[in-house]
Amino acid sequence: MTSEPVRIGVVGLGRAFVLMLPTFRNDPRVKLVAAAAPREESRAAFNAEFGGRGYASVEEMAADPEVEAVYIATPHQMHADHVAAVAAAGKHILVDKPLAVTLEDADKMVKAANCAGVHLIVGPSHSFDAPVVRARAIIESGEFGAVRMVQAFNYTDFLYRPRRPEELRTEEGGGVLFSQGVHQIDIVRLLCGGRARSITAMTGAWDPQRPTEGAYSALMDFEDGAFATLTYSGYAHFDSDIWMDNVAELGGAKDPKKYGAARRALQNLHPEAEAKLKTTRTYGADTVPPAAENNEHFGPIIVMCDRADLRLRPGGIDVFGDAKRHSIDIPLADAPRRTVIDALQAAVRHDIAPPQTGEWGRASLEVCHAILQSAETGQKITLTRQCGVVVQEETL
Repeated sequence: MTSEPVRIGVVGLGRAFVLMLPTFRNDPRVKLVAAAAPREESRAAFNAEFGGRGYASVEEMAADPEVEAVYIATPHQMHADHVAAVAAAGKHILVDKPLAVTLEDADKMVKAANCAGVHLIVGPSHSFDAPVVRARAIIESGEFGAVRMVQAFNYTDFLYRPRRPEELRTEEGGGVLFSQGVHQIDIVRLLCGGRARSITAMTGAWDPQRPTEGAYSALMDFEDGAFATLTYSGYAHFDSDIWMDNVAELGGAKDPKKYGAARRALQNLHPEAEAKLKTTRTYGADTVPPAAENNEHFGPIIVMCDRADLRLRPGGIDVFGDAKRHSIDIPLADAPRRTVIDALQAAVRHDIAPPQTGEWGRASLEVCHAILQSAETGQKITLTRQCGVVVQEETL
């Protein structure tokens, strides 16, 4: 039984699912057997490729006895209802980040999974990226002493990619905090041990045509004394991928000729046309991102420890020690997001939870809200829902 592929049902066949496809297609440890999606075209495409069953409702799919675990890849505001339905059916859950939009929903989701006795994993997020996972292992080894400071920053065109109207409304999970900031928060919390104490932050909402947060900068401190700065801009001017060996976020080569393409594509588009343009990025629309050639990343990250600084990059980690420097190469796996499947298989087959549990996702969501609250009030916000990185014994 433990060597059999984990049988997965998918809820939502949009962009998030498309980005997981290279991993689902190339990792033999998982098998897609069912999908629930409102668009018949997407269900038909799923059935044609995977031979699984398509359902119009989440509840129907969750009742499928062949499904062992469910990947929930629906819009943020739907996560709570979908997690509740899947947990009630006794299935393990991988839910796309963020866990939810509100902390009240996050509390309900964590409780639902705990009461049902199922694993709730929040991801994929960039805290699963192979260089981040290796950096965490180096930190846990104690080789370079304690983490003292982390700098994380990213400049992208996120705000000008095709959006549905609700993706530009903060109260519905729109803007850069819930979709992008949670990646950065997850990474920094993992590297610093998880238990953040407070947030001081400012945000920017500078385009009346995109009336939500497009940028933020935050200072976060941790219980053990470490602190981190987090900066993000999605306003499509400077592109920090030039500092990541010209590798795009998803691991493909960055084409400098496409600079400004996101803004140009939206010129003179009304909201309905923009929403329609977004559907071309969903499963079954024959639009897929370039094949990854490197590990995924989320912008420049530098970890300062007692005896070395670690620079994370798509190809590995550069170590700047007291007297010498060296590099750790981390080649791309056959399945680009293999570490996500590592976590899912360990949870389903061996009852081993990864760091990115429901409680972890709730803690990162709390930081998102704290950034917004600090920016609004000008005050330092104390965090109350944080959790640490749980190191468990390997039994595989």
